[in-house]
Amino acid sequence: MREIRILMVDDHSLFRESLGRLLETSHMRVIGQCATVAEALETLSQFEADVVLLDYDLGEESGFALLTELKQWATDVRVLMVTAGLSDEATVRVMEAGASGIFLKHSGPDQLIAAIRQVAGGEIWLDNAALQSLLVGRRDRSEHLERSRPLTVRQSEVLRGILDGLANKEIAWKLKTSETSVKAVIQELFHKAGVRTRSQLVRIAIEQHSSDWLKPAAGN
Repeated sequence: MREIRILMVDDHSLFRESLGRLLETSHMRVIGQCATVAEALETLSQFEADVVLLDYDLGEESGFALLTELKQWATDVRVLMVTAGLSDEATVRVMEAGASGIFLKHSGPDQLIAAIRQVAGGEIWLDNAALQSLLVGRRDRSEHLERSRPLTVRQSEVLRGILDGLANKEIAWKLKTSETSVKAVIQELFHKAGVRTRSQLVRIAIEQHSSDWLKPAAGN
């Protein structure tokens, strides 16, 4: 079995030392223990590592900074985030920045060894919690982008009909389209505003989007 070279980056020395002893008994060699991004970069410039075990929270700095630095390097080193927890958005960011996986510190040591071996072999490690967080984070980002996108011409026309107090049939007649089409556009507006009723849509449009939604759209 090939020896796996490990660099640990965590601002808690006791955790690093305890983990180091565990790894040394599992056919892994710790090439360095660092508390900061600068120390980690210096170590990696002198020694080759297969896997970096990186904490997200490094006290006054974030482990994310190391990920962005390594993305600029021509290196095959893999990064496994070993952290107490990440928000959904942070999970998306670290995976997009090049992390090979996320391991939560409350998990067992045998699971950590398995995660390291999997990452060292070129695979991704995400337990169920991290995978769920990644999916939720990507969904939330997609919804945010959708809601921040300008209204289409048709959405703007239907919204103005609603603001004028017109019924769906009246909006359809005015726009020379079907009532079914109007209902579909209203559902798009509900999703965009994150609401379920016409009255809620009107309130959101007036209170939060008077400077964009209530102006004629430039185009589809």
